[in-house]
Amino acid sequence: MKIVIVGGVAGGATAAARIRRLDEKAEIVIFERTGFISYANCGLPYFIGDVINDPDDLTLQSPAGFFRRFRINAKIHHEVVAINPDSKTVTVKNLESGELFEESYDKLVLSPGAKPVIPKLSEAARDKVFTLRTVEDTFKIKEYVNSNHPSTAILAGGGFISLELAENLKALGINVTVVQNGNQLMNPFDPEMAAFIHNELRRQGVNIVFGHAVEEIKGHENGVDVALSGGCTLHADMAALAIGVTPDTALAKDAGLQLGLKGSIVVNDRMETSVPDIYAVGDAVQVKNFVTGEDDLIALAGPANKQGRIAADNICGIDSRYGGSQGSSVLKIFDLTAATTGISEKKARSLGYETDSVVLSPMSHASYYPGGMVMTMKVVFEKNAYKLLGAQIIGYDGVDKRIDVLATAIRAGMKATELKELDLAYAPPYSSAKDPVNMAGFMIDNVASGVMKQWHIEDADKLPRDGSVTLLDTRTVGEYQRGHIEGFYNIPVDELRERLDEVDPGKPVYVICQSGLRSYISCRILEGNGYTAYNFAGGFRFYQAVMNDRALIKRATACGMDN
Repeated sequence: MKIVIVGGVAGGATAAARIRRLDEKAEIVIFERTGFISYANCGLPYFIGDVINDPDDLTLQSPAGFFRRFRINAKIHHEVVAINPDSKTVTVKNLESGELFEESYDKLVLSPGAKPVIPKLSEAARDKVFTLRTVEDTFKIKEYVNSNHPSTAILAGGGFISLELAENLKALGINVTVVQNGNQLMNPFDPEMAAFIHNELRRQGVNIVFGHAVEEIKGHENGVDVALSGGCTLHADMAALAIGVTPDTALAKDAGLQLGLKGSIVVNDRMETSVPDIYAVGDAVQVKNFVTGEDDLIALAGPANKQGRIAADNICGIDSRYGGSQGSSVLKIFDLTAATTGISEKKARSLGYETDSVVLSPMSHASYYPGGMVMTMKVVFEKNAYKLLGAQIIGYDGVDKRIDVLATAIRAGMKATELKELDLAYAPPYSSAKDPVNMAGFMIDNVASGVMKQWHIEDADKLPRDGSVTLLDTRTVGEYQRGHIEGFYNIPVDELRERLDEVDPGKPVYVICQSGLRSYISCRILEGNGYTAYNFAGGFRFYQAVMNDRALIKRATACGMDN
């Protein structure tokens, strides 16, 4: 059996290695149009910022090493320019010699990836405007920075690559401006969680321009002029494009394969395309969103590698199925870690879900053990059914392990209320006896049982200030005086029982504290005395970060007071 693989990065390389492990006799050929195979896309920005110093560390395998280990013939600088399903051949162009030739296959695996969206560029701008998808792209940026010593850079787009590149260019002393067409960066996050990302970037000196699309870039001797929608123009020494990507599927289209969202390749759960003996994996394919069951595009390395393995299994006679992707991802943003899994509340509501969420600000480990850091968690679930829909966490420590627990819970089909039952490892340097994931489960269980009623940040401006409800801040007097929401008056939680006569029993009470803990206790005191009380999801710390452009604090006391 002869297998031809188009594209030798994540999915393609994984498929090739898996096929060899299952079939020692198969003939396997990879065609890769760049000069590298099996490289780590996600590591590319860190080479630019000198975090990774050795260029060899960017590639997991060389063609020679791949052949020695697996007897797989990986041909770099070879581009497949046509697929001929009737004859079961591909037409290949040797990019070094210009030679065209035919290569036959029994099975064909397409892993072409995605290509960046490019706005209108003048010819003079092309040597100062960059994308970052390949190792060659990385070297071009690095060479330009080393040779020209730019002082300013404009990054178009607010996704993973753009923000990682922003951090690494900033580390080189370059003044960075990020331009985003929408009103937030990192669209997988809800806007109020993305606010922490915005604040950290600004704290680190990164400029952000919202609400403008990059329409055209013109180059000149002193740099580039970036024309934005709305008529304004920004100038910089260089620019990088991370506006988005589209599936690179011209080959598939020309070969008559069925296409889906944004021209992506339609595959079944065995990674088979609409044409027999042709498989497709990676950023170019349409997948099922595991949470929603809807068709989706999720361009991440983890799913690509899994899909490559599944395609290989089926080629070799093993019935293997892809269950869909839930988009689990994590991002380093200077001192912050931001992670998400599943879908955001914004996305869920757009799909017609009736949602609720809890927001909490736990410590990364036991508060009494030195070095604990605050994180902010948002867990989204379906009302009444309590189906876990997604989670977002932003903090300084312990974020990655909590998002992985929540991602696993979603995969396992756990209800949101069952998070309280998870038996998670505890020792003071690593966690609390009530792990943040357990705490989220306790909160959701309280919502489900009616023990806790909530109000959310989107309700803050809608609450009446006409005296028909009571707006109560239960922090200390000092905290309250340092800042509070207009219309809220102060009774510290430890004084509440003695001052209940100041609270009208005939009016609902909307309560807030710094983190949500003291206000929850206050709600229980009020409910126990016949009041109807609602706890603010997230606390004043969360409100202030979102509404007043404050960065996430690093440390807090056990009761929720900021250090």
